[in-house]
Amino acid sequence: MARIAGIDLPKNKRGVIGLTYIYGIGRSNAKKILSVSKIDENVKVQDWDDDQLSLIRNAVNEIKVEGALRSEVQLNIKRLMDIGCNRGIRHRAGLPLRGQRTKNNSRTRKGRRKTVANKKKVTK
Repeated sequence: MARIAGIDLPKNKRGVIGLTYIYGIGRSNAKKILSVSKIDENVKVQDWDDDQLSLIRNAVNEIKVEGALRSEVQLNIKRLMDIGCNRGIRHRAGLPLRGQRTKNNSRTRKGRRKTVANKKKVTK
């Protein structure tokens, strides 16, 4: 099993798909890594030999991935919240950031519905 950047890559997937299991590597980055390493992107992960694996590891080490990238993203969000900009306020409130409407949708961001009971009318 190939282990790159602390992640076990699935051995039955194609190389370009297997690399996307690493946080911070998408399809385009995976294609670039494999082209720099001179490896065909259709070769499965289990068919990589040790030399190819070391070339891929070296190419991945040049990109910020996994823990370093996660911490950078969290620091960026914290900075937005500290300076009090609109995006930071929306992050703090758990609302969508990019101008989406919130009356009907945005359940992913807001979480489960919190039902509020109606007040009972006073009868005379």
